[in-house]
Amino acid sequence: MAIDGVYEPSPVEWVRNQVETYEQSGGTEGNTLRGTGLPVIVVTTRGNRSGRVRKTPLMRVEFEGQYVLIASQGGASKHPVWYHNLKAHPDSVEIQDGPAPFAVTVREVTDGERAVWWERAVAAFAPYADYQIKTERVIPVFVATPSR
Repeated sequence: MAIDGVYEPSPVEWVRNQVETYEQSGGTEGNTLRGTGLPVIVVTTRGNRSGRVRKTPLMRVEFEGQYVLIASQGGASKHPVWYHNLKAHPDSVEIQDGPAPFAVTVREVTDGERAVWWERAVAAFAPYADYQIKTERVIPVFVATPSR
């Protein structure tokens, strides 16, 4: 089931273009992180303040049908905007990993569970470790479980 509402594309051109390419091709194009060849998914959220539908390409880190979403923002000092969307609306989230999006429920993980998922994420995308070194904040880790 699609998230109802008005879609507001990202103000960042490369993000907007990647999401559009990914969706229009059913996930056969625009499905890798720029210049790396590493797979991405598209995460759809509801804006925490605007209520508008937002879409973000994130690294694809999947384990036994669950996905990990790392709110790294490249090691910036602040959480990415989509972090706040997940916190405000954890049951209004979809992931597109291939031709069609599917509903997920997300939850932020901490302590030992976070460590396990963090290790999986770093194995899939090694720069996450560097991002954590660059920032004083603990980078949030979410686990997304399909609702189907």
